[in-house]
Order: sequence, then C-alpha cells, then structure tokens
Amino acid sequence: MTTETGAGPAAQATAKPQRSLATRLVFVAALWSAITLALAGIFLVGLYRNASERAFDAQLEIHIKALIAEMLDTGQGNSGDEQPRVQSVREPVYRGDPRFSLPLSGWYWTVRRADSPSILYASESLVGDPLNTPPIADMDDSVGFIAGPTGDEVRVLQQRISIGDTPYVIAVGAATAGFWADVAEFSRMVTLTLCIVGLGLILAIFLQVRFGLKPLTRLRASLSAVRLGEADRIDEALPTEIAPLAVELNALIVSNKEIVERARTHVGNLAHGLKTPLSVISNEARASDGALADKVAEQSAIMSTQIQHHLERARMAAQRRVIGVSCETEPVLARLIRAMGKIYQDKGITVSFQPGGDLRFRGESQDLEEMSGNLIDNACKWASSRVKVRIEPLSGPDSNREMFALTVEDDGPGLSPEQRAEAVKRGRRLDETVPGTGLGLSIVADLAALYGGGLKLAGSPLGGLKASLILPALSPD
Repeated sequence: MTTETGAGPAAQATAKPQRSLATRLVFVAALWSAITLALAGIFLVGLYRNASERAFDAQLEIHIKALIAEMLDTGQGNSGDEQPRVQSVREPVYRGDPRFSLPLSGWYWTVRRADSPSILYASESLVGDPLNTPPIADMDDSVGFIAGPTGDEVRVLQQRISIGDTPYVIAVGAATAGFWADVAEFSRMVTLTLCIVGLGLILAIFLQVRFGLKPLTRLRASLSAVRLGEADRIDEALPTEIAPLAVELNALIVSNKEIVERARTHVGNLAHGLKTPLSVISNEARASDGALADKVAEQSAIMSTQIQHHLERARMAAQRRVIGVSCETEPVLARLIRAMGKIYQDKGITVSFQPGGDLRFRGESQDLEEMSGNLIDNACKWASSRVKVRIEPLSGPDSNREMFALTVEDDGPGLSPEQRAEAVKRGRRLDETVPGTGLGLSIVADLAALYGGGLKLAGSPLGGLKASLILPALSPD
C-alpha cells in the first residue's frame, strides 16, 4: 500500500464578523469629538467676528469724535468764562487718517444737516460721489452696511449731534473687504488648529481604547487556549472589572469536567455490572447442549452487542460536552493510513490522502480514530486497488458552527441505494463472508450524530462506495 498526500481545499467561509468593540468605541468617541470641535470652531469664529466688529465700530467712533472736534469753531469767551464758547461750524480738515484723502480708498466721511439730505462736507476720498447713508432717528446712533461708491461693501457708523441750535449727522464708513479677509483667515487658522487637535484626540482615543481593552484581548487568548485544549484554566490575573468573569468561567469549566467524570464513572460501573453476568450466562450456555442453550448463547451475544453499543453512545454523549477537547485531523488519519497499510499490504491497495490543512476535530482523538478507522477499514476490505481519503471544510446553513467532511471512497463493488440504507441500521450485516461484526457503519453513524454530524453513503466516481463523515471542526483562529 502506498500513501499519497495532496494540498487541502480552500479555507472555509466564515460568518460575517460583527464590528469590534474597539471600533465602536473609537467611532463614537471620534464622532463626538468631531461634533464638539466643529461647534467649538463655530463658536470661536463667532466670538472673533463680534469682537472684530466692536473694534471696527470703535475705530469709526474715534474718527467721528475727531471730526466733531474739527467742526467746532470756538471763539474767546467772557473774561470770567472758564470754558470756550462755540461761535460757528467750520468745514473740518481731518488729517487723522491719510486714507480719507486717497480717492476711493474705501474710507469716507460726510457731514450734513439732519433736516436735509444735502451733504455739507465730505472727505476727499469720495471725489464728489455720494455716500448713500440710511435715515437716522433723532438723538440716535446707527451702524450698518451699505454699498460704497465703487459698489464694495462699506460699514457706516452715523451719529446725530447738535451744535448750537442746528442738528447735524456725521457719518464715517470703511470698506469691509479687509475685515472679512481677517475673519476668513482666522476661520482657516481655527479650522486647521481644530483639525490637528481632532486628529490628536482620535489618536489618543485609539491608544486609550487599545490599552484599555488589552485585558479583553488577553481573556480572548486565554479562552482560545482552553478551547484548543492547550490550557485547562483561564488566566485570572485581570483587572477587577473582568476578573470575576474569568473566575466564573473557570468554575464552569471545572463543573463541566466533574459532570463528565461522574458520567464516565457511572458508565464504567454499568459496563462492569452487566458484562460479568452476561459472560457467566454465555459460558454456561456454550457448555450445555440443546436448543435452549443455543438460544441463550445467541441472545446473550446480541445483548452484549447492544450493551456495548449503548455504552459507547453514553460515553460519547458525555465526552463531546467536555470544554477544550480537540485534536488535529491530519496526524490521526495519517497514522491510521499507515496502520491500514500494514494490515492490507498483501492486497496492494493504493490510498491517496488529501488533508484539510489546519482543521481540528472538536473531540478526542480516540473518537476520531474509531469513526474514521471503521470507514477506512471497510473501504480497504472491499476495494479492488484504490482508496481515496480526503478532508474538506464545510459551510453549513448554521454559519456560526464550523464543520468538516471526512470522505472515504473505494473502487470496490459498492452498494445499491437499498443496501446503503440497510448498512447504517444497527445490527445489520450485508455480507457474512468478510470478517467483522458488521456493525461498524451503524456505530459510526450513531457516534457522528452524537457530535451533531452524520454519515452519508453514496456512489463513488471510482466505482465503489463513497462514505462522507460530517463532524464538528475547531478552527485554530
């Protein structure tokens, strides 16, 4: 017998993972930080704009006061007067800001009577163009935006004063292009600064979440080690918030193992309690002659087979619930194939083996050996020259449960559909000429069902029988 190995099939499709806890925390924190920083930026820009407007208006008010001082013509009062007395109003010659002298510079001032729209005096920067200011109420100040001589936006501050018995309205305006440019520049600087701060916050949040959730990563690794059978306890050296969880899980593992051990003990006691009386009955029946003795021996053998079958089911039902029991599939099957090579070396059968990569069986290696050994042994008994063994992962309807298929094919005579159905029935034997009890396939089907799997028989492309054993898998990930 020769053994061939081949590459495993593609990896099993896994369930779509949910968004991780770290991703959720970082996303929510980043979203909240972005909203908060955006609102802070709007608030800061609004504060800057209001402060700039107040400073702008204060500057305009200073120019108005300077113009009023320029307009007042004070003469010499009485000898006893301490304050000068206003004699008349003169045209102001204001030199406080050279921009008022530059044509269409954007800085303008006008003086008019309150009861007339005609301009009495105007700055040289207007070069004869009007400054269309809105009406102003009595004894009130007005500030607002108007269109300047060149069509640009101008912010105008108007003040109503009375000199002598005549009311005047003095207006000073300045183009807002520079003002809005300053606000825009401040907005850009605030946006850039807050973006840098936001990126820094997101990075800090990421590092904080990564560091804060590191104990959960350790807990996950410890659980994985228990699940793979590499450890029998979960590490309890964890922060106080999740340490009780590890303690409770360890208690659950211990309780599970104790239940399984008790079940094994009861099964063993039952086996010893029944086998000994049956052996005595069988020996007595074989030592006697007659139809009654033969019938007793026959029924004792059937009872022994049934007891062995149900004890095996009970042992498997208990064993499959042990947490953390698993084994690699490839070494077990490779060992079985080498053993079959020695047993059937005289038949010259070629066995090709296609392993399933890193797939693990969720159970003990002796159970996998028993089930797969029955199938491979049965195939080698009936094969003419060739047996094919392969393992492949499955993605069943329940995507949360990983399964794999162990398929054994031979080029023997095969079985009809009716014979396949009979072969998996307990106690049925299809051919008395081949050594064996004839119960192998039925036991394999029962044990596979206990693991949540099954056994399927079909025709093989090789010409013989194709047996597919479905069992639970345990991914190393």
